[in-house]
Amino acid sequence: MVILGLTGSIGMGKSTAGGMFRYLGVPVHDADASVHRLMVPGGAAFDPIISVFPDVLKDGRIDRQILGTIVFADSDALKRLEAVLHPLVRAEENRFLKLNRLAQRSLVVLDIPLLFETAGEKRCDHVAVVSAPKFIQRQRVMARSGMTDAKFSAILAKQMPDREKRRKADFIIPTGLGRAVTFATIRTIVEQLENRT
Repeated sequence: MVILGLTGSIGMGKSTAGGMFRYLGVPVHDADASVHRLMVPGGAAFDPIISVFPDVLKDGRIDRQILGTIVFADSDALKRLEAVLHPLVRAEENRFLKLNRLAQRSLVVLDIPLLFETAGEKRCDHVAVVSAPKFIQRQRVMARSGMTDAKFSAILAKQMPDREKRRKADFIIPTGLGRAVTFATIRTIVEQLENRT
C-alpha cells in the first residue's frame, strides 16, 4: 500500500485537493477533521483539553476561538495542547492505515497540514504539496471569518515557506489555475501511484 502525504500552507487548497482524491476513490485521513472529532463533547481530547485549559469551556463545548487565541500567543500552551492532541490523532491515523491495509487498498492519502514541520513525511512513501500564487493564497485566507493581517502573518510564521515545501515534494498540485487543472494533476498522480503497487 502506497502512503501519500498531502500538505500545503494555509489557503493553498488542500481541502479541495483532498476532496478530489476521495472522488477518485482514494481513502483520505484528514488530520484536521480528526482534531475536530476529538474535541467535541465526548471526544477523546475533550476532557484532557478542559483540564489543561479550563477557560475554553463555553456552553458545554470547547470554544476553538478562545483556545486558538491562547495557544497562538504562548508557545508553551501550544506544546501542552499538542501533547494532548498529537498522540490521539496519530492513533486515529494508525487505525486508518491498518483498516486500509486489511482492505488491500493500493493507495491512501494522509492529509496533514504541518507534515514537514512535524517530520510526518517520514511516515509517507511520497508527498504531494498543494500550491497557488501568493496573491491567491492571501485572497482565500483573508475571506475567512475572523481573519486579520496579524493572524495570517502569525500562521505563516509557523509554517514552512511554500517554496521550501515545493522543493521537498515528490508532486506539486497547482490550485491557482482552475479546478480542472488541479483535478487532472491529481488524477495523474493517482494513476501513477496505483500502478506502482
